Amino acid sequence: MKKYFTPLILSVLLLGSCSQSKPLVLHQEKKVATQVFAQIPADFYPRKLTVLSAGDSLTQGVGDSTERGGYLPYLKTMLEKEKGIQEVDFYNFGVKGNRTTQLLKRLKTPEMKEVIQKSNLVVLTIGGNDIMKVVKDNISNLQISDFIKEKETYRTHLTQIMEAIVQENPNASIVLVGLYNPFSKLFSDIKEMDQIVADWNQAGQSVIANYPNAYFVEIEDVFLNAAEELLYTDHFHPNDKGYELIAGRLNETLGERVIPDLEKSSYTVSTEEN
Repeated sequence: MKKYFTPLILSVLLLGSCSQSKPLVLHQEKKVATQVFAQIPADFYPRKLTVLSAGDSLTQGVGDSTERGGYLPYLKTMLEKEKGIQEVDFYNFGVKGNRTTQLLKRLKTPEMKEVIQKSNLVVLTIGGNDIMKVVKDNISNLQISDFIKEKETYRTHLTQIMEAIVQENPNASIVLVGLYNPFSKLFSDIKEMDQIVADWNQAGQSVIANYPNAYFVEIEDVFLNAAEELLYTDHFHPNDKGYELIAGRLNETLGERVIPDLEKSSYTVSTEEN
């Protein structure tokens, strides 16, 4: 009996020690994985960004003396100076006079769908012509209530625009550029126009807040009480300096929030695949 008892005891002890060691190994692996996800290299930025810019005349660049696309060339230069971003490809789908309904229709075309699907970022300028339509449609008897009613329609259309983009590319970041008030010189008799624009911007922000990959960039304050002239000779569109300041405001938001969020997402996916 003794000859078989000792090996049996040793076998039981060895099995017991192995079973105790497994949780320690698993615990160590989990700890390492947590450290990898938490520590994102400071220089981990994309080598290339693909950006779809869509909307109205601000994206087309009306008022830009260089005719290179308004804020786009300024923003491209700013972004390519950022650490690690070697190239930014812009696809400009700005059309003068476009309202939300027209942009929504264009977003559903095969040409725009194809670009949305491959874009890291979508930048929108839309809404100014929706306000202008209220003015034109009610020019003989313009009331504040006309803007309030149309603001809710703007909110609905903007939601549909966001849904159309997300449907094609749920991973793309979306930036909505806010509205500014160029109407003070054109419609000086409408004293409430600053508040109307502010209310429409709040409507835009309320839509953006429903999407985790969406951001709102305010530019209204850039044009309020500016020390220099920021509007083109038509007193409606930005001039070169106005577009440069819009690009600067966009660059701030992209650098502080959008690009870091893009990289956190990319880094997490990459680590999980490895």
